[in-house]
Amino acid sequence: MAMNFIFFFLIFSGILAGALTGKMDAVTQAVFDYAKTAVDISLGLIGVMSFWLGLMKIAEESGLVYKISKAIKPIMARLFPDVPSGHPAMGAMALNIAANMLGLGNASTPLGLKAMKELQSLNPKKDTATNAMCTFLAINTSSITLLPTTTMSLMKATGSQNPTAIIGPTLIATFCSTMAGIIAVKILEKLPAFRSK
Repeated sequence: MAMNFIFFFLIFSGILAGALTGKMDAVTQAVFDYAKTAVDISLGLIGVMSFWLGLMKIAEESGLVYKISKAIKPIMARLFPDVPSGHPAMGAMALNIAANMLGLGNASTPLGLKAMKELQSLNPKKDTATNAMCTFLAINTSSITLLPTTTMSLMKATGSQNPTAIIGPTLIATFCSTMAGIIAVKILEKLPAFRSK
């Protein structure tokens, strides 16, 4: 809801500024130009996104996602000490993180919802998020990304000569954001105001 107000404010202030400065013709032309650009980019993305989503589906079907999730389970046991090792929540979280690492995006969403549902089954206070839920949300939101397929697709669709150049910086940025999220959650969960009762 807040984003709707922000977008409305930006659009309204742009139109108002155009009207006050006598540049409504330029505003109208910009609307048509960028509407055309948006359609061109969207159509250009279809092929590239189909390729990457197909490649990621192959990774999922071949068991690569499962292998990555298995490799990160020891780390997950330390991050989520309140979740029993054999609990379905642990598997769903590991698969979700692995899918996000491979840039599966939409495919990882059902796994994230399943993980939260399983974590809720362990929650003694159903109206309050547990430490495990908060930690998972921080990791899922920041999400270390090995293959930023959507960003590479957008770069290719907009004419980039080297869309794979984003892989290194994305890996560094998402690693830092994930570490910051984990550190913040682990610090906050120890404070009395945020501690689970």
